[in-house]
Amino acid sequence: MQKSFSDLEYAAKKKLTRRDRFLAEIDVATPWGKLHKLIEPHYPKVTGPGRPPIGLARMLRMYVAQQCFGLSDEGIEDAIYDSQAIRAFVGIDLNRESAPDATTLLKFRHLLEAKGLTQKIFEAINAHLAAKGLMMREGTIVDATLIAAPPSTKNKDGERDPEMHQSKKGNDWHFGMKAHIGVDAASGLVHTVVGTAGNVSDVTQAHALLHGDEVAAFGDAGYQGVEKRSENIGKPVTWHVAMKRAKRKALPKNKLGRMTEKLEHLKASVRAKVEHPFHVIKNLFRHRKTRYRGLAKNTAQLFTLFGFANLVLAGRRFTITETRRAS
Repeated sequence: MQKSFSDLEYAAKKKLTRRDRFLAEIDVATPWGKLHKLIEPHYPKVTGPGRPPIGLARMLRMYVAQQCFGLSDEGIEDAIYDSQAIRAFVGIDLNRESAPDATTLLKFRHLLEAKGLTQKIFEAINAHLAAKGLMMREGTIVDATLIAAPPSTKNKDGERDPEMHQSKKGNDWHFGMKAHIGVDAASGLVHTVVGTAGNVSDVTQAHALLHGDEVAAFGDAGYQGVEKRSENIGKPVTWHVAMKRAKRKALPKNKLGRMTEKLEHLKASVRAKVEHPFHVIKNLFRHRKTRYRGLAKNTAQLFTLFGFANLVLAGRRFTITETRRAS
């Protein structure tokens, strides 16, 4: 295929930008073939006259780019026209074709939500990483983060999202939902995701974040008393929960106090891994506020986000080539 002047100019540039490198890492780390086989049975087929559907590979890449850059449906359409790096990742040549429009991507996203495919994408990515020996499954770290929801009532219903609720953190109130995750204690990769309203207590979801094979589980002080809850009694899991801050400050200045403080420090060093996936989706993927209305759609998006966050976190263990073209 003949290249345009802009393609030749882009290929000859002397420096790879951070966006180039990031997309190259995602391209190499993603098990595209497995994801295609997962979605293909549900994807529209060419039947009869009319405009054929856009290829699955292209729509999936467009969807992945949208999630990794925190863009709206219209935003990723514009980004394809604006950014040569994103255009190359998706596989669009503007000399021969136009980019898929926002409505086409909307329909693709609705298909993924309706068929529960975002959770299957998350599971397929984890199975891919587990096959490479990156999931140890002996310990789990549990935690949750608040994701804000738009508080505006300027909509057709004249009210805020009824499935979102307020939650108090420190002295501040936050309106939105919570993303609860279970993280592999060895690798720091997310193996379980649960979405709830913002007012749901962290400790009530602890049992749902365990995969069942772990022998130890770690949580912050918000999970105090988790081992005494009915849903956790009898499970062969040893819980290591952080001591409340006030109690920790009141530790005696003797040998026992110093040993207890050292133990708390060790538990905190293990729990620190749970912050890495939150950092990726909130700071790298820019997902600090819910984009859709209702828990179902936003939880479906969380599966995709944490699945690709796992690929980003595990990317250092892959051989990353400096290719700029989508495979």
